[in-house]
Amino acid sequence: MNLNITQAPFGVRPPVTKPIPQFLAEVKEEGIRELIFVHYELIKESNIAHLFPKDEAAFELAKKHAGDFFIQICGGRAYFNENRGAPRMVGRHAPFRIDEQARNTWLELYVPILEELKEEGISEESIQSFWNYLDIFSLWMINSK
Repeated sequence: MNLNITQAPFGVRPPVTKPIPQFLAEVKEEGIRELIFVHYELIKESNIAHLFPKDEAAFELAKKHAGDFFIQICGGRAYFNENRGAPRMVGRHAPFRIDEQARNTWLELYVPILEELKEEGISEESIQSFWNYLDIFSLWMINSK
């Protein structure tokens, strides 16, 4: 697997490719929610924790919304649209100061989780497609130098 972080000049938004359907088929909705849960727990202890809700109930709701989003992006039910409307993620993230380092941290926290998926038997092809989505999607969220 190649879990490298793509670097791009500020403001560049390359085309994003959604993960292959096989990722959801292998990981399932429960697995995506668990992946997000673990990621958010790592975020709590990271240098980007300030970008996430401090209140525990709000933090748990943010996890749910993220799970809904990623299930939808991976080809599952449109939970995010049903509960929150169209994703419009750039706009939703606009109030937060997200710079290149914050993006890098966010991505780096996924690496051990995705490596664990490989150990659990999820195919490298599926994991790579999910990583490729995260890598490029996250470039779109950078809104500060």
